[in-house]
Amino acid sequence: MILFRLKCSKEHEFEGWFRDNAAYDRQHAKGVIECPACGDTAVEKAPMAPRLGRSRGSQAERIERAEQAKAEAAPADTPPAPQQQSDRPPTPAEMRVMLREMRKQVESNCDYVGPKFAEEARRIHRGEGRARGIYGEATPAESEKLADEGIEIASIPWVPLSDA
Repeated sequence: MILFRLKCSKEHEFEGWFRDNAAYDRQHAKGVIECPACGDTAVEKAPMAPRLGRSRGSQAERIERAEQAKAEAAPADTPPAPQQQSDRPPTPAEMRVMLREMRKQVESNCDYVGPKFAEEARRIHRGEGRARGIYGEATPAESEKLADEGIEIASIPWVPLSDA
């Protein structure tokens, strides 16, 4: 997966995850990338700096900062407050909250098809099934075959809804 900073023709900036650069190019050519702020499909890549991981302090200090961030994080059932654009990547605690919110949205708005995900994705792609959002399980080999067939899918880290 690759993260791109994107910008619509109305200058709204947002981020998008893609399987690879070719997946972005295909979606861009089809005009299916949409600005979440205004719905504009005239979207281009915006300049962005790479995020490089680097060590900050001793392992004990990093663990202490991680525990402090976890303690300060919003409750699991509260989506994160919208943040101002910053160069700071989200903390692991903030990322867990965002992934939980994404899971809730997927479960609320898509149909669970279980281990028949690849089969159902093909049916929808061929127009044989009702077009809708689906989620389920697929092996890495099934995911690769879907990509080879031009069927765009995404893997989402499926985090538990609570830490309990």
